[in-house]
Amino acid sequence: MHDWHLAEQVLKTVLDYAKENNLKKISKIDLELGSITEHGEEIMPENLKHNIKALSQKTILKDAEINIKRTKGDIWKLVSIED
Repeated sequence: MHDWHLAEQVLKTVLDYAKENNLKKISKIDLELGSITEHGEEIMPENLKHNIKALSQKTILKDAEINIKRTKGDIWKLVSIED
């Protein structure tokens, strides 16, 4: 569960954006994920996606498609949100 913390950050970022823009539903998000290590293990896109889905079950993001593209660097980035 070393990627749970990042999943929480992603979810908070998406929900904050939705609130600021009065979105009632989110159908898709696109993320970029660099090489991020937490607790000695690299965060993998599949695990991050799974944890975002798990955390978002009672939110407007619950049915959203989540796309994660690998990128260079050691950061993550929210690329787009579709309502």
